[in-house]
Amino acid sequence: MVLNRTEAGKLLAQKLTQYAHRNDVLVLALPRGGVPVAFEISEALKAPLDLVLVRKLGLPGREEFAMGAIASGGIEILNEEIIDKLNISGSAIEKARDEQSIELARREKAYRGESNWPRYKADCIILIDDGLATGYSMRVAIEAIRNLDPKKIIVAVPVAAKDTLQDISVLVDETVCLATPEQFIAVSKWYIEFNQISDEEVNRLVQMAWKR
Repeated sequence: MVLNRTEAGKLLAQKLTQYAHRNDVLVLALPRGGVPVAFEISEALKAPLDLVLVRKLGLPGREEFAMGAIASGGIEILNEEIIDKLNISGSAIEKARDEQSIELARREKAYRGESNWPRYKADCIILIDDGLATGYSMRVAIEAIRNLDPKKIIVAVPVAAKDTLQDISVLVDETVCLATPEQFIAVSKWYIEFNQISDEEVNRLVQMAWKR
């Protein structure tokens, strides 16, 4: 276990030192939880920081479990296996998609305003979140950044479900992870402090990184 996302980011940065002080590296965080982790990595590597905006599509009545995810630009990935197994209706999927699209648009305005995305160009992109459970948010983030045509995509997280990390590893060039617990329950269980991250905190950290 680690104390919080800040400590997790510092520990994860130690596994990424080969990417320090390079002008071809961009750190992309999945808000909100991935931002404090990514900020520490960005600081340690002296690499620019930006955001990739995604939203999980939660199961009806069990929103903490993903049946898919969406990203800016109309990108969507669905967990067809779980949708078929639980007989999730098309209307339920559409309802979740509509709700999360509204939140995605709100976050785009809150975090980016009129700025172009990404703010920086890079051949090597390091995707950061505070952990991987089902991995669908990360999957859709990977699809979103493929449109940027990077030469290398790295996924780095403090903790992950072992099977999820294996699934993600075939989609990218490299994965870096501090822990894959045998009995994975939830990302939050790996942290002593797992506070909610506000929009204000996201913007504060990103602005600090941009001013560096």
